[in-house]
Amino acid sequence: MQNKKTSQLEFVALMASLMALVALSIDALLPALSQIGLSIGYRSDTDGQLLVTMIFLGLGVGQLFFGPLSDTYGRKNIVYIGLILFVLASIVCIYSKSLEMMLFGRILQGIALSSPRTISISIIRDSYEGDYMAKIMSFVTVIFIIVPTVAPALGQIILNHYSWQAIFSSQLVFVVLVAVWFAIRQPETLKEKDRLPFNLQVFTNGILQTFSFKQTTICTIISALITGSFMVYLSASQQVFQIQYGLVDEFAYIFASLALTVGGATFINGQLVMKYGMKKLLFYALIGYVLVSTTYVFLFFNSENPSVEIMLSFFGLQFFCLGFIFGNLRALMMQPIGHIAGIGAAVTGFVATLFSVPLATFIGSFIDKTALPMFIGFAICSSLGLLLFLSIKNQKV
Repeated sequence: MQNKKTSQLEFVALMASLMALVALSIDALLPALSQIGLSIGYRSDTDGQLLVTMIFLGLGVGQLFFGPLSDTYGRKNIVYIGLILFVLASIVCIYSKSLEMMLFGRILQGIALSSPRTISISIIRDSYEGDYMAKIMSFVTVIFIIVPTVAPALGQIILNHYSWQAIFSSQLVFVVLVAVWFAIRQPETLKEKDRLPFNLQVFTNGILQTFSFKQTTICTIISALITGSFMVYLSASQQVFQIQYGLVDEFAYIFASLALTVGGATFINGQLVMKYGMKKLLFYALIGYVLVSTTYVFLFFNSENPSVEIMLSFFGLQFFCLGFIFGNLRALMMQPIGHIAGIGAAVTGFVATLFSVPLATFIGSFIDKTALPMFIGFAICSSLGLLLFLSIKNQKV
């Protein structure tokens, strides 16, 4: 269980802060995508989406290295390396003069952030297991969700008074504060006796062990499908609300309100998971995700966007279901592989990202006049995910 040096509440807050670095790097930049395009020169309207999806590409690649390294050198040391690399990547973004340089900086940011994001999951798995781990993951996600609710508004305020470069500078301040907190208050969770040598054989065996568990494999594929569909929203929400609906000033508040629906559902999940179990809650959440998205497609196929109130209602229901999906899915994925948590978190995260990024890019390319392609993506991805989940629904670990 968690070392007594940090209380459970502080542990949850600290792990959420490490994960929140990713959300801050993505969401605070959303209001500035158009201004960045004017500064560095977009070649098409969809280039702004690349500034979001490319950071996920970096996340997928980076965790493949940082996860196994944390199994060898300890969790904390590898987190420090990632945070230092993030500082360097942010400086690249601040001084970017072209789309290519900005994309390089964003990929590098993603690689850097894969360290705290992946290793925070490993730290949680080191400290908890089973439905209790799902409960902790839910509470971590609740705090993690707070960042997307305020990040776009924070980005808009900075943009109004300074420039888009200042958004990156504010992220650096947050990183330094979290790094100091982490260094002082979080003990190392991987004991010396449990560390693995870092070599190709250990890494290969870790991969084979990870995907020898059907539950881990199936949950990884489901994660790729759900994350890929949700990534479309993250990358195209600015295009939908600011361009299609013309809600430029209101965008930050819309984004925040929708994020709160995820956070509210995740909090409820944390209260219910010990009573009903993560599999049952995940099952019904996937059903809800399918029903909401297919209903939207049926009602608005080949038509213009509905009123913004109706659109927000569908998004709200969609993301309420997501609040029951993410934490439970991650906990189920990690449950069988606690003995190789670092490699396991890295490999599953890499595979999920490997498929989710091109999936999101493909679906996002169809978003032009309406948000319909987004909901078609939600419907197809969640339906496939539900079918896959049925194969492990009654399986015991």
